[in-house]
Amino acid sequence: MPLNNKPNDPPFVLAIHGGAGTIRRQDLTPDQEAALLAGLHAALDAGQAILAQRGSALDAVIAAVSALEDNPLFNAGRGAVFNDEGRIELEAAVMNGPDQAAGSVTGVTRTRNPVQLARAVMQHTAHVTLGFDAADRLALTLGLPQGDADYFYTAKRWQALQDELARMAAGGSEADAPEDRKHGTVGAVALDCMGRLAAATSTGGRTAKMAGRIGDTPVIGAGTWADTRCAVSGTGHGEYFVRAAVAHDIAARIHYGAQPLAQASQATIDTLTAMGGTGGVIAIDHHGNIAMPFNCEGMYRAAIDQQGQRTVAIYRDGSAPATA
Repeated sequence: MPLNNKPNDPPFVLAIHGGAGTIRRQDLTPDQEAALLAGLHAALDAGQAILAQRGSALDAVIAAVSALEDNPLFNAGRGAVFNDEGRIELEAAVMNGPDQAAGSVTGVTRTRNPVQLARAVMQHTAHVTLGFDAADRLALTLGLPQGDADYFYTAKRWQALQDELARMAAGGSEADAPEDRKHGTVGAVALDCMGRLAAATSTGGRTAKMAGRIGDTPVIGAGTWADTRCAVSGTGHGEYFVRAAVAHDIAARIHYGAQPLAQASQATIDTLTAMGGTGGVIAIDHHGNIAMPFNCEGMYRAAIDQQGQRTVAIYRDGSAPATA
């Protein structure tokens, strides 16, 4: 697929993330790094295919996030982490910028693509958020693909749970959990050729989280936001994102403070840092600017800008090949 927008078409913009945290080169083999980069490229391809055909930003972010949910390397959908009872509880949210319509789900255990279920809540119910068995029942009613425990199981996530439970049993605390067990969320933001913005986010949450815990992803304004000025998706320590209303704070800085996107995004991450939280965001404004600040060692991230230039990065220095 060509990387550039067609010459006579209005530009579109797409950014995605696959989680933030302690991402050190020495922790990834070349094959693992290549697989993660390929996953980011595939998600970009899924969203770009829609935008290049003059499709909507909403359709594009759903497609990009669905691709990441289907990839067991990322902590969403099939690759989700386990809670302290050894089960998965998935969360997702979507928001459409033009009308600020929103939908989110929490506590999902059977639906393969929670982001599609979040959209269904937005479009087929009178509510914004639906949780647990009721959310999965809605998915069944609408014919959304379902998976059993084997579908969602990955050996890597199961081992991470055992390691975290052992650490806690030895006297460890939630506060000193390794950074890679605090984070792990996927998301996408887009600006389409009609000037519409949208955001979507999906996660399995935190390794060994308390069963029933609700993070920032399904809390509109915390981990996900879109309006006519900007679209934001976050990844990080969810409790801090909720307390700082991270996604909406960026939008508010743009709206009320007339701050440029990059300044607003960085200022909000600075606030998160001062509170003791870690993580990052991807954000796009209605001018097509992209911001992807974070305050940890790395964030899986990728984007296609208005010129059609594709970038993919993992580490803080931004290094990663831009072609799959």
